[in-house]
Amino acid sequence: MTSAREEILNRLQQATHPEPDEVPDFDTPVYFPIDQPLELAFKENLKKISGNVVLCESETDLYERLKKFLEAFSPEKIYCNETPLQQGLKENGIGFSCGSELPSDLEAGITSCEFLIAHTGSVMVSSAIEGGRRMFVYPPVHIVIARKDQLLAYLDEAYTAIQNKYKDILPSHIALITGPSRTADIEKTLVMGAHGPRAIHVFIV
Repeated sequence: MTSAREEILNRLQQATHPEPDEVPDFDTPVYFPIDQPLELAFKENLKKISGNVVLCESETDLYERLKKFLEAFSPEKIYCNETPLQQGLKENGIGFSCGSELPSDLEAGITSCEFLIAHTGSVMVSSAIEGGRRMFVYPPVHIVIARKDQLLAYLDEAYTAIQNKYKDILPSHIALITGPSRTADIEKTLVMGAHGPRAIHVFIV
């Protein structure tokens, strides 16, 4: 006569064992392929999330387009705290202000970036950029000046690139900006600019 314990063990042995889990597929690409130039893919994907991209043929074209765009703002309410960008603005007669104290009536901020990710239309920024973190979130209109060689296809490439750039001294803050700031917490109504810029414009030269 078998004991209760033996009976339970026998039942467990006779039970049908589940099929082993399938081995994950690590070879098939996770992302869909990008079948157009990266700058066009970036522009298309940022436009889908209410951002704007201006493709410039040269630095001269960049500053001509930027100057025309900034005519809608007061020069004293446009801030840029990055030395190379400041030099370009001055040389092309574009008025701006600078300083660590940002005014409450600030209208626009001009910054550079680390990289652009075509797949998601994202702008990668970091605390290593001279203007500081506040320039990415405080101005109601964020203007990004980028070069074509900063364009990357996918997010994993951007993380690899920033690790290669800074080696063992990574910036304390690395962030992705994907379109204007938005929230739908308030009665499920989409509100733009609730926690940051309500508009983002990326000029690529």
